[in-house]
Amino acid sequence: MNPNEQLLAERAIAQVLQRYAHLADERDWAAIGEVFCDEAQADYGGLHLDDRAAIAAMLARHLGGCGPTQHLLGIPVVAFDGDRVSSRVAVRAAHRGAGASAEATYECMGEYHDRWVHTAQGWRIAHRRMQVTLEFGSRRVLAPG
Repeated sequence: MNPNEQLLAERAIAQVLQRYAHLADERDWAAIGEVFCDEAQADYGGLHLDDRAAIAAMLARHLGGCGPTQHLLGIPVVAFDGDRVSSRVAVRAAHRGAGASAEATYECMGEYHDRWVHTAQGWRIAHRRMQVTLEFGSRRVLAPG
């Protein structure tokens, strides 16, 4: 990949990462295909997910009954190694409870470590590993809808 192609890839990857943050906060599960490829796998804090459908189901399960959330991302660092493209980006995710847990909060900080593939639809995550470095509050706000 030449330098111009790398710049375009970095921009496209940054947009896909932002799309992920928006789909999580807006509960737009139908947009999961704009972020992950069909065969995507993920590891969220030790929870291994085998495909895009499992990733979407986990997000819906954890955020579906949650109150407002905000997923903030730092500036991604994208690495090119031959045909392999990877990125890491800082994340800070704030969650408020709903219903009887409306006053509870949960916040985590860490990094997403992603491997990317280029598909006919554009760049998509093939594998995600979330590394949590700090969390506070109550995970009980992460509940099914």
